[in-house]
Parts: sequence; C-alpha cells; structure tokens
Amino acid sequence: MPNPQLSRSNRTTGGSGSGGNGGGKKPPTTAKKKTSPKKKKRITGKRVFWTLFFTAAFAVFCALGGYLFITVSGEKILAENKDKIEIKAPTVIYDRTGVQIGEIKIQRGEEVESQDIPELLQDAFVATEDKRFFEHSGVDLRSIGRAAVRDIIARSAVEGGSTITQQLAKNIFLSADKTFFRKATEVSIALALERQYSKPEILAMYLNRISFGGQYYGIKAASERYFGKSDLNKLELWEMATLAAMPKAPTRYNPIANPDKSKERRAVVLQLMYEQGYITEAEKDKAAAVDYTYTPPETKETHYQAFIDYVLQEAEDTTALTEDDLNRGGYKIYTTMDAKAQQSLEEAFKDDAMFEQSPDDQPVQASMTITNNQNGSIVAILGARNYHKGDFNRAVNSRRQPGSAFKPIASYAPALENGFTVDTPLSNEQQSFGTYSPKNLHGYSQSVSMKEALAESINIPAVWLLNQIGVETGFQFAESLGIPLTENDHNLAIALGGLKTGTNTLEMAQAYNSFANGGNFVEAYAIKSIRDSNEIEIYSRIEKKKSVMSDQTAYEMTQMMQSVVTDGTGKKADIGRPLAGKTGTTQSGIEGNSGNRDVWFVGYTPEWTGAVWMGYDKPNSEHMLKNSSGLAASMFARIMKQAMEGMPVNDFKAPDAPAQETVETPEPQQPETVEPAASPSGLVASYDVGSQTIMLSWQPVSGENIRYRLYRQESSEAQPSMLTDGLMTASTSDTGALAGLTYSYAVTAYRAGEEPIVESAASNTVTLTVPAEDNPEEDLPDDTVPPDETEDDPGTDQGEVPVTPPATDDGGTNGNSGNNGNGNSGNSGNENGNGNAGGTETTDPGTTTPPSEGDSGGEENVVPGTVVPEAPADQSQPDPTTDPAADPNAQTTDPGTVEGTTGTQDGTTTQP
Repeated sequence: MPNPQLSRSNRTTGGSGSGGNGGGKKPPTTAKKKTSPKKKKRITGKRVFWTLFFTAAFAVFCALGGYLFITVSGEKILAENKDKIEIKAPTVIYDRTGVQIGEIKIQRGEEVESQDIPELLQDAFVATEDKRFFEHSGVDLRSIGRAAVRDIIARSAVEGGSTITQQLAKNIFLSADKTFFRKATEVSIALALERQYSKPEILAMYLNRISFGGQYYGIKAASERYFGKSDLNKLELWEMATLAAMPKAPTRYNPIANPDKSKERRAVVLQLMYEQGYITEAEKDKAAAVDYTYTPPETKETHYQAFIDYVLQEAEDTTALTEDDLNRGGYKIYTTMDAKAQQSLEEAFKDDAMFEQSPDDQPVQASMTITNNQNGSIVAILGARNYHKGDFNRAVNSRRQPGSAFKPIASYAPALENGFTVDTPLSNEQQSFGTYSPKNLHGYSQSVSMKEALAESINIPAVWLLNQIGVETGFQFAESLGIPLTENDHNLAIALGGLKTGTNTLEMAQAYNSFANGGNFVEAYAIKSIRDSNEIEIYSRIEKKKSVMSDQTAYEMTQMMQSVVTDGTGKKADIGRPLAGKTGTTQSGIEGNSGNRDVWFVGYTPEWTGAVWMGYDKPNSEHMLKNSSGLAASMFARIMKQAMEGMPVNDFKAPDAPAQETVETPEPQQPETVEPAASPSGLVASYDVGSQTIMLSWQPVSGENIRYRLYRQESSEAQPSMLTDGLMTASTSDTGALAGLTYSYAVTAYRAGEEPIVESAASNTVTLTVPAEDNPEEDLPDDTVPPDETEDDPGTDQGEVPVTPPATDDGGTNGNSGNNGNGNSGNSGNENGNGNAGGTETTDPGTTTPPSEGDSGGEENVVPGTVVPEAPADQSQPDPTTDPAADPNAQTTDPGTVEGTTGTQDGTTTQP
C-alpha cells in the first residue's frame, strides 16, 4: 500500500515541481499539502456547524450584554427624567399660504398624591389598561408575547403590549417610534420604577402624567376640565369610568367633543370593572345609562380653534401619531385653511341676528363646511356657535336628516346615470309604493319633467324615479359620494332624505363637491403635509380622485340646481355670482307641532362648495325652528359672499361636446301671441286667532289648467314678493304672518303647460293687520312620531320621519311658511307646511294649503281683512313670459320634510 501512495505522490509532485524537488522526504510532505483540500471537504459540515454555533452564541451574548447594559442604565435614565416631561417644541399649525395660525401647548394639572386618589378610580384604570398590574413586576410577558405575534402577522409594530408601568416609562422617556431600542429602554425604566416605587405610587405617577384629550395632562386637570371637580373624591362612578375610557384615544373618547363615543367606551370600562369584581351589575348599569351634560367654563377665545381641532383629529386618523405625540413632538402641520373664509364663518356664527331666538338657554345651533371643488381640501369648518377648544363639532360628529337636500344625491343624479334625461316625463300621480305613500303639497298631475320636479321639489317624482332605477342603485350612488348609509336605509324614503342616522355638513359638502368638479369624488381633507422637529416630511397628502358620474350628468345637475337659487327655494342664498344648490327641511315629527327640526342649504360656485345646517341639539316640542331653509340659505349667503369677495367671477363650464355637422339655420319664426288668463277678482282675507292663520280666497278664473300665484308685502317692505306658486284652487292660507304686522296680498293667474306662458294682471289687493295681543305660539300640525323619538342626544336625530298622521276631514291646514314676516317666504326657500288631502305635509317657502282642502273654514274667531281695489306694483310680478310648466325656475317650492320610513302609509309629505 505505501508504494502506490508514494507513487501517486510522486506523480503529483513531479507534475508540479520540475525543478529538482524530488528526493528525500520532500515528496510525502508535498503530497500531504496537495490532498488537504479533499480532507477539508469531508469535514466541512462539522466546521460549518461549529462556526454557526459559536457565531450565534456570540451574537446572543452580545445582544444579552447590550440589553443588560440598557436595563442597568434604566436607573440612570429614570433619575434624570422622573421629575420632568420632555417637550421638544410646540407643534405649529399653518394655513394654506404658510402663515402660522396656532400652536399646541400642553396644560398639566397639579399632581395628586396616591392617598388622595379614590381606590375605585384606581380600579377603573387598572381594569381597563392593565388588569395584571398588581401581579407583574413592570413587564407582562404574556402581553408582550401576544403583541409580538400580532406584530409579526401585521408585519409592523402595531401593538405595544405595554403595562401601566411601561406606559409611564414611555411618558418619561418620550419616544414615539416602535423600535427594539426604544422598547428595551422602556422596559429598563419600567423595571427601575418597580424597584424604587410601590404599585400605588407608580399608579399615581401614571395618572399625573397621561394625556386626557386636547392639551390636558394629569387626572386632576382632567377632572376639573370635564366635570368641574378638583377633589377627586367627589367623582361619581360614571365619571371615573369616563376618565378611564380616555387613555386609549383621548380625542375620540373626549366626552365634550364626542359624547356618544365617550358613552360607548365608558360602557366598556364599566363592563371590565364588573367582570373583574370591582363593581356590581346594578352599579354598572346605572353608571352606563348616565348622559354627559356638563358644560365646562369657556376657555380663552382664539381664532381658528375649530379648524385646529379638526386638523389634530385628522392627523391622528391619517398618521401613526398620537395626540400625545402631536402635543409634545414639535411638528409643523401645513393645512388647507383659507383664513378669510374661516374668519367670515366665525363672525357670522357669533351674530345672534342670524339665528332664531330660543325660548330658554338651549340655543339654536349650526355647522358649516366649505371645500375647494378642485381637490376637496377643506377651506373652512365650524361646528358650533361660540366654539372653544375641544367643543362638540357638529360639522363632523353630528348626524341629522338632510330632507330634500338629499334628492339630487339619491334620486336625480343616479337616474341621469341610468338612462333618464332632464326631459324624461316622470310620474306625478297620487300613488303608493307598497306600504309607502308619499304626498305632494300642491296636487298631482299625470307627469312632469325631471327639471320641473327638482325645481319645484315635488315628492312623488323623486320617489317614483328611485323606484324605477331601484333602491339599491340610489343607495350605492349615495355611498359613492361619501355618505355612510346603513342596511336600514334600503328603502324609498331616502329619495326624500329619510336616513336612519342622517348626515352632516362635512359629508354633504363633500358629496355636492362631486357635482361641482365634473363628477369626480374627492375625500375632504385639511392637512397638506407634516414635518417633524428635524424638518423631515413624515406625511404628504396624495390626491385621489374617483369618477362617480359622467361630466354630463354633473353639468345637468348643476344647471337644474342653479334654478333653485335664481328662481326657487334658495333665493336667499344668492351671492351675486354663479351658484347652484338645494335647500332641505325636516319636520318636527311630533304630534301637534308644526316646527322644523333641521334646515339645510348646500350650494356651490365653480370654485367652492358650502353646506349649512341649523337646528337644536335636543329638539322637542319646545325647541323647534319656526323658520325653514331660508334661514340656512341666508347664513350661506352671508358667509360665502364675504369669504369670496375679491375672487374672480367664473361660470360653470359645460363638458366638451362632440363635434357636430354644420346644419342650415332655419329662419326664425315669430312666436305666437298668447293671451293671458283673466285676472282673479274678489280677493278677501281674514285672520283666525285660534290657529294664527290668515285665510284668503278669491273668485276662480275660468279655463283649463289654471294656476295661481299669491303675492305678499309686509308694510315695511319696498315691494311684494311671491309667497305661493302653482295653486290649483282659489283659496289658500298664510301661517307665517307675525303678530302686530300689517300685510297686503294679491293674486295672479296663468295657464300651466302653455309656451310661452303669460301671467295675468293682479287681482285687487287686500290688507290685514295681525292682532298683537292675540298671537300665541303657532298651532302644531297632526304629525306623530313614536314617543321614544321625540328627543335626541346632541348631534343625532332619530325622529325626523313622522309616521302616519290621523286621517281627518278638516285637519292639517296649518302651513308653516316660516318667513318670519319678511315677505319673502315664497322666494327665499322657507319650507315647512302641512295640510291638504288630510295628510301631514311639508310646504315650501311660504306655501300654504288651500282652505278648500282642509282650511279652518267655519271658525268663529276671525279678524276680517280690508279689501283694496288697486293692484300691486308691477315690479312685484315675475316675468310674464315664464312658464312654470316648462321652466322650473317659475316655481318656488321648498325642499322639504323627511318622508316617512319604510312602512309608513298615508303619510308625510316632503316639499322643498
């Protein structure tokens, strides 16, 4: 054997060393070197194994050493930071031009010793934030393991698994990033805290440092802010649970800004306390049922506070930043706010003359949102009169029924998208849709065009149209415009704004914005970008547009809604530049009450869209609006006119039309001369003291399709204005006249359906003074709602939709024009009325029900009017060539009351 080996070695050596190496012991040595690679291959596995083993062991050793170093340093970090809250710099907020509009500064309350914190209050936080607080030594391995699993599944650090001690450590160390180093440091401080302090002391330190919404830090500051109590021992169980509900999301569960969400979260806290044995079931149920009604003292007033509060909420919702991060992190937030628009909004909301006077200390409230049509950015927003930091923002958090302002969203626009045209005849016959029986205020006809139906805000065509295209079609279209609906909204009532939970001005402005920008939906937003304290951009808005309708549909809707402003119910919204919009009103829904719960105006210029809502937070029989949507339209005009002053005036642009072949222009034909209808005569008026209603009647004009227009002029006004249009009978009533004022009335006639239409000369004028001493509060119509729907929490409205009214032969004639005696109810969009056909109905600006269809004829207590033979001034009459049958601008029906819900019969009529 040695010989062959030697021989192989010699061959190998000889091949490599022809220089006389061979001889002696050299060849065997050389052979060993040459064969060594083969030996390495045979032992590679072992060497790799041991190499990896020692490498891993070294890595683990280094990691443990590093972690041990961090843990040991916890004592030092704690000593350096335990008596201070580190703040990098105030977070600064800028408007759309880069001008600073505010900065965030925290307000830390006086620290409270452990013995001064009630045990039950401590239990509430332990049960909610860390139920094993008294068992672990600062770090709960179970929670960390659970959080690690969830982080791996989500492929990001989504859960911290922090104990109360760790949360305290984070507040001391102050780092928002979820990294290994930060987490290790947090653990090190937590362990140090547990070594140096008792559990009650740690809990007290935690409660003295955490954020409780806004810029309020510490349990005492929170107790004073939200309940006006500086002594924590005076807190009740429900108040303790409300405070314990806040650390998870201080802004979202703020009882002032979000009372409903706060109450829901409070119930969760109470359930946890009950499950862990801290309270009884009876105590839980009692505390969960309490409504938050405390009104904190007003803070120092500052400009733009409502916008700033909204921006901070949006920052939390769109980034990983918490409210605590924003309060103390030194960020720079660049927003979309227009300072002039926001100031105009704030000034108008402070003007008491723009609001109805309340009978007590519950004021009429309002909200408004203005957006930029081009990109959906929020120009201005305000959710309350006299708004202060942290107040309830009705523009975002309230949900109210939109009434007829919802017709373009749920019925007309989706119909245009599904084959209907503005000239398609729509059914206007009295009819029921299964168990749902909407009513018209001004009678019925075989059909009307879409343009006329929308301009006059006729109910039957809107419901019929939704029935034709399918409820699901209208439902999905409304959702595509950003309106959140529920399964309970799958019914025809949505055609008239009968929504289960309602909507708000932010959502309505966002939806109408799609009509203004060519059919594209853009989600409203207020933040353009955010930079951290090192000037690194951590967030930038990415514009996302979604086409929800054709540009042709959007333009046709704009054209139809322009007539609402120029000649219809939205006249009071006119701002002297191109404007389209829609009014909306919802009735009280309370039996015997003719007031209105909500009034709306949503409108848009080619540049901006604005939505206004007005009403009471807690509507009831004593708190209803006497005016209708003209109130909101006036607010819209006041704000938008001032905000847009100096901006170039643009017109709405039609979509690009396809090229058409040139055709010969036919010779113009002379229009045929149309004889006007005969002038009405014999107008008389009387005042019914019992119902506070002025009844009017006149001699009917002979002929087919005769319609009447009623004009009214208050003694202080320069000229008459149209109160009611489209009357088919020679009688009507006016419930909007105010005590102590003098009114003059006149009537004209025209033939519906003729082109061109010519209005007759005016009748004689009748003048009447309403007695001042006999003008009690308005009588209420026969509307009924379930007893549990007559009062709502702030921001919600469950009772907008009246159920079937009692059928009576003489009932329901009281129409509420809501014009407040200004003589403009017909043209200004005042909306509510009830009356004919024995059903409860919502009337338009000043429109009233003819006495022959349910008037108070036969009443003994009436005040006769004075008949004046002269006709009213010519300038009070509209253009005699206007045809209300062909031109929707000729009618002034108001957008109306929310119709009944599915299953309502004989019911409620909604009009502009």
